[in-house]
Amino acid sequence: MQRTAAGRATVDVAGPAPPRIGEPDVAEALRVYVKLLRAGKAVLARVEPLLTTQGLTPTQLGVLEAILHKGPLTQRELVRKVLTSAGNLTDVIDKLAARGLVTRRRSAADRRTVTVVLTPAGRALIGALFPRHARDIAAVMGVLDATELQELGRLLRKLGLSAAEGKPSSPL
Repeated sequence: MQRTAAGRATVDVAGPAPPRIGEPDVAEALRVYVKLLRAGKAVLARVEPLLTTQGLTPTQLGVLEAILHKGPLTQRELVRKVLTSAGNLTDVIDKLAARGLVTRRRSAADRRTVTVVLTPAGRALIGALFPRHARDIAAVMGVLDATELQELGRLLRKLGLSAAEGKPSSPL
């Protein structure tokens, strides 16, 4: 502890000061972050209307699409595939099951394990819807050439993996 000329106590904080908003690296990171969020919202706004016509949310589509391409999946596997919480996934599956699009099956070997399976109605819906949805995404992403798409994919993967590591942020 140190004292100022007026006799007030001050405390030295060990370590470097956190970056300030005006510094170029922080400012640029914030600009790119806002662009990432805006781009994501804009792409979703372009592809979501097709889902809405079918009464589906993006997460519901994700569940149906994952099961279509991977086969029956446990709820734990679906949480990882569609990037949602276990609580939200339960609600999503409840709604899909109420519409007759999926069913739940308990494992005979381990009753705690619940597998989600497409019904014939679910398979018909996602089988018809997914190719149109994929074309909509391709049309939106068509502003980028193949090289740019690959680079964007590489950069987003790098960012996502780094963020998922859970590195602590700098103190305020």
